[in-house]
Amino acid sequence: MGVSKKEIEKKMLIKKTINEMNKQIQKLEEQKKGYIESGKQAKQRGLTAQYNLALAGLKMTITQQRRVYEMKLNFEITSQMKDMSAMTADFLKGMSSLSKDMMKLTKESDFAKVQKQFAEAMIGVEVQTEQMEEFMNETESSFTTASAGTEEENKELDSLMTNEATAESSIESEIEKELESLKKKMAE
Repeated sequence: MGVSKKEIEKKMLIKKTINEMNKQIQKLEEQKKGYIESGKQAKQRGLTAQYNLALAGLKMTITQQRRVYEMKLNFEITSQMKDMSAMTADFLKGMSSLSKDMMKLTKESDFAKVQKQFAEAMIGVEVQTEQMEEFMNETESSFTTASAGTEEENKELDSLMTNEATAESSIESEIEKELESLKKKMAE
């Protein structure tokens, strides 16, 4: 069954939207660097108001970047769920069509002939099912082999992922500390 023009347009729109979100995340990343640089310069020159402004801009940019990233993840997950739903709908349509064909078969032929055809069809289904299970088992074992790394590699990857996930929150806590420090200095 071919993919309709409408489906292709939808897939292109999804891809375009994800690309736009990636561009926005990258743009905000550049903006963060700009605020950090401005903040450093202001601090070196003792310009408290400008330092606070750079800090506020940095905090706002981190928040925006997190929101865009969350939107992108939601979009990707929802898109995957839609694909799964479409596959299930196609399966149900196929089953419905098959059921109608089987009903026609029972109406059009005598019972003995239908029974023989059904038995033959079921043997074919069983053979296909066995072949499919064998294929799935082989595929699964090759995926398992491909994903299984040494314990050391797995620990390293786990550590890397944990560090990446906590990097942004540690930047925010640093900003909060800086803000508190500046507030104290200003109060003196």
